[in-house]
Amino acid sequence: MKDPMFDPHYEITARISKALMTIESCRTSIDGLPLTTDVLISLRESAKLAATHYSTFIEGNRLTAEQVGEVIVANCHFPGKRRDESEVRNYYLALTEIETIANLTSVVSEKHIQMIHSLVETGRKKLSPYRDGQNVIREGVKGRIVYMPPEAKDVSALMKDLVDWIRSSIEEGEIPILIIAALTHYQFVTIHPYFDGNGRTARLLTTLILHMNGYALKGIYALEEYYAVNLPAYYDALTVGDTHNTYFGRVEANVTAFVDYFCMGMAVAFTKVKEQAEKAQGAG
Repeated sequence: MKDPMFDPHYEITARISKALMTIESCRTSIDGLPLTTDVLISLRESAKLAATHYSTFIEGNRLTAEQVGEVIVANCHFPGKRRDESEVRNYYLALTEIETIANLTSVVSEKHIQMIHSLVETGRKKLSPYRDGQNVIREGVKGRIVYMPPEAKDVSALMKDLVDWIRSSIEEGEIPILIIAALTHYQFVTIHPYFDGNGRTARLLTTLILHMNGYALKGIYALEEYYAVNLPAYYDALTVGDTHNTYFGRVEANVTAFVDYFCMGMAVAFTKVKEQAEKAQGAG
């Protein structure tokens, strides 16, 4: 009989389980820390600035972490980087809106997603309509197509199905919230409902689901840093299937690698913020 310890599926399952246990341990520890209001405000602001920097950095934003803070906090301007400044302001606004939404409801809707995207792209609280044409993802160097999302005519139904699945999965309680968040991220990027801003919106949607379901962690963590630091692995985990066409392989593909990547990232982010919070509490 084959030894399960040498089965790659056993190994990845064990790694995911270990990551989930680490996350729960950190969540319990942080929720129990008696952080002062001043310390909590400081940690939250640092997390939002870090999330803003790293998520926009993934998409090519040229501002440094320090410059992002100067743009958001002091309304500074940098020559030739007007678009970069707008991107970070918009992302920061979307993060703030997520906190508001999570405090008002525990149910994700398509309107929430469309509003988040509008904030990401325009800085305005409107509802972004889904794309009305085909888009493709191309390789940066040679420009070859690496992924072709669903046709525009299918996007609306796919987004409705995604939101319905999120709701029913949370209500049934059979799938851990972290796995639901990971699969939501993956499926949103698969649908690619907009011409631009899909990656940022996917990461924000993930954060919204976590905040709505007990994983806000006092708002003091930034998962985006893990993505940015491990960017090649992020793209590799998202790129599954044998073809660039969504209708041939993407839907049936094994997404365990992305779930593994996501849970490992959450474990790293939660462990880091636990250490920061304990240090801040001691200093306070």
